[in-house]
Amino acid sequence: MIERAHVIAGGFPPGAPAGHDHDYARLRLLTLLAEHNIPASVANDFTDVEKWLPVSRLLITYVAGPYPDAAQSAAIQAWLSSGGHWFGLHGTSGGKAQRVDGVRNRRTVKTEHHGVLGSFFLTHPPLCTFKVDAIADHPLTKNVAASFEIEDEPYFIELQHPETTTVLLTADYGKDGIWPTVDALYGSDPSLLPDRKTRVLGYTRPVGAGAVTYFAFGHCTNPPIYRGPWEHPAFVQLLRNAIDFRRDA
Repeated sequence: MIERAHVIAGGFPPGAPAGHDHDYARLRLLTLLAEHNIPASVANDFTDVEKWLPVSRLLITYVAGPYPDAAQSAAIQAWLSSGGHWFGLHGTSGGKAQRVDGVRNRRTVKTEHHGVLGSFFLTHPPLCTFKVDAIADHPLTKNVAASFEIEDEPYFIELQHPETTTVLLTADYGKDGIWPTVDALYGSDPSLLPDRKTRVLGYTRPVGAGAVTYFAFGHCTNPPIYRGPWEHPAFVQLLRNAIDFRRDA
């Protein structure tokens, strides 16, 4: 079988940007795939994902709202177990959101896809610049500095399978991480690691013969035009590494 990728990039409702420039992200991802001579199919949501998984080795998702339902999540899980690689970016760890009385932000509802992906988006403070620490000696962080500063949305995500997850990227947001909204929405902040200051921003985890990789970076908008992390060499290198990743490397 020819090595292929399936790229899902889109917002919700269908056709809405949902605060992100999906066209730009899609174009950048397809360009990076072309560097590796990997043909790709594209979609705006997970509606027909079961059709494309059997002919794809790599699933890349950059979404703001769309998420796989229970049946689609089960299909992705089975595909991963057979050797597929799901590379999720940014809002992939989000999904269904619900209003909370007295709170401006919405609370994410945990669904089946969070268990498959391995992370659950809680919230994020405003866009800011923060320092990221990367682990060494892993194919997914190859040629990435041990620490770098990047401007992006500082995500709060909760790992779903910490015992089988290899953490690749972490950050301490400092004063920018003081965000009472997370307590108002969830009652606590489960994104914090045991030191109560560090948060995970990138990881990989095995799933059967396959793997899931997730990076929280990736905010971009138009209008106004904002490319942020997509213009950062560390993020671009992480994208290249993930596209080229093999679990047995």
